[in-house]
Amino acid sequence: LRAGFRQVAGIEQPVQVIAEGVQLPWREEDLTDEPGHAAWVRSERIAVEERAQRFDLGKPPLLKVLLLRLGAGRYRLVITMHHLVLDGWSLPILLREVWAAYAAGGSGGGLPAVTPYREYLGWLARQDKDAARVAWSRMLAGTEEPTLVAPADPARSPGETAYVGAELPPPLAQELTRLARDADVTLNTVLQTVWALVVGGLTGRRDVVFGATVAGRPAELPGMEDMLGLFINTIPVRVRFDPARTVAELFADLQAEQSALLDHQHLGLTEIQRLTGPGAGFDTLLAFENFPGDPEVPAALDSIRMTGAGMRESTNFALALGVDASDLKLRLDYRLDLFDRREAERIVGRLVRVLEQVAADPQVRLSEIDVLSAGERALVVGQWNATARPVRSETVTERIGAWAARTPGAVAVRCGSDAISYGELEARSNRLARCLRGLGIGPESRVGLRLPRGIDMIVSMLAVWKAGGAYVPLDPEYPADRLEFMTADSDASVVIDA
Repeated sequence: LRAGFRQVAGIEQPVQVIAEGVQLPWREEDLTDEPGHAAWVRSERIAVEERAQRFDLGKPPLLKVLLLRLGAGRYRLVITMHHLVLDGWSLPILLREVWAAYAAGGSGGGLPAVTPYREYLGWLARQDKDAARVAWSRMLAGTEEPTLVAPADPARSPGETAYVGAELPPPLAQELTRLARDADVTLNTVLQTVWALVVGGLTGRRDVVFGATVAGRPAELPGMEDMLGLFINTIPVRVRFDPARTVAELFADLQAEQSALLDHQHLGLTEIQRLTGPGAGFDTLLAFENFPGDPEVPAALDSIRMTGAGMRESTNFALALGVDASDLKLRLDYRLDLFDRREAERIVGRLVRVLEQVAADPQVRLSEIDVLSAGERALVVGQWNATARPVRSETVTERIGAWAARTPGAVAVRCGSDAISYGELEARSNRLARCLRGLGIGPESRVGLRLPRGIDMIVSMLAVWKAGGAYVPLDPEYPADRLEFMTADSDASVVIDA
C-alpha cells in the first residue's frame, strides 16, 4: 500500500516505487449536528466528492480513508483506493486484516505472515510468454475491427459512471446452475455466452470480442489466496455465432477455447492487442466475481457491529457487467456520457431475457433466441417501420396515360441528350402494344426486350404491359448463346430488338 507508479526516462513502461515513511491520508467529518437521515444523505454526498478526487499515481499511498461520524456510536468508514494497488479479491482480505488489527488493540500485531509480492513477480517472470503470444494470436486470427457498443472518440475522456442491478429469481439461478452442470461447463461460460449474444445484438455482429477479468492468482504459488495487491488481468474473449447452431454447442466451443488459454492468461492486454491488431479491441467487460466474501466481525470485538458494506467503482469501459458467482446478482456499470439509466436498464433486461430462454432450452438455435423485449420489437418492426400511406389503385400504364392527358408536353424520359414527352411516350407505346397484340401477346405471354438501356426500352416495357404480357430483359452485351438460352428458357414468343 506504499506503492506509487512513475514514468522513468529510458524505460518504456512505468515502474513501481515503494516509498518510505508514508502517512495514511486520514480525514474525519463530524455530522452529528444533522438529523439521522440527513446525516446519511450528507455522508453520501461527501463520499461521492471524495471518490471524484483523482490520485497522483507518483505520490503514494494510492489510498485514503474518510471517517464520518453520523451520531452516537454510529460511523461510516469510506476507503477510496486506486485499482492499481488492490483488486476485488483483496478487499475481504484487507477488511479481515483491519478486524485483526482492531482485535490486537490497534498495534498492528496479530497479522499473519504473507507471501512476499516478489514471489509472484518471480512466478510471472518464469512463464512462457512466447507460447502465450502464439496462443492469443491464433485465437484472435481473422478479427479485423474492434467490437464497440459506442462510437470511438479518442478526444473524449471517460466521464462519470453509474450502475443498475438485477437479482435473478432463485428458480432461474438454480436452473442456470443445473444447466452448467449438465452441459459440463462453468457458470462463467454460460454468462460469457449470453453476454456475447447481447453485445452481438447491440453491435449487429456475429463475431464478438469483449473483455473478461481473470483472478491472476496461480494455484501453484503458496499463499496467493491471502495476498493483497492487483493480480487480476483483463483478457479478450471471442465468440462467433452460427445462427444454425444451438446454444449448447456454443457453450462447448467457448469452454474448450477458454480452457486452452488458461495457461496464457498472464499475458498483458496491451501486448495481446499489439500482437493481434484492432480486432482485439472492445469497450465492454464481463467480471465473474468469485472471490471470498466479507469476513465477520471477530467475537472479541463485541462492541462493534457492522450494519452494511458496499463497493463503488468507476470504469473506463462503455459497459461493464459484474456477476456475483454466489447468487448470480447482476450489476451493470455504464458511462453517463454514453448511456442513460433507461438504456442501461434495457440492456440488463435483454440479458435476463436471454438467460431465461437459455435456461428453458439449451438446445434452442441461436437464430431462435429473441434478445428484444415485446415493446422493443414492436418499436423496431411496427413504429419505426410505419411507412404505410394511402396510395391510388391505378396501374402504371393508367398513371402514365393520365399524365399524358394532363401535361402531354412535359418531359417523361430523358437519356443523355435524348428526351421524350408524356404525349410521345403514350403514343409510341400504344402503337407498339397494338402490334404486339396482333402477334398474339396477352396475359401469361412473355416478350424478350433485347435492347440497351434508354428511351426505346421504356417505350417497349410500357407496350408489353399494355398488351397484357410480361417482359424479359435480354442484355445485348451478353454472348449470343446465353441470349438464346434465356429466350428459350423464358418461353418468350416475341423478341423486340434494336
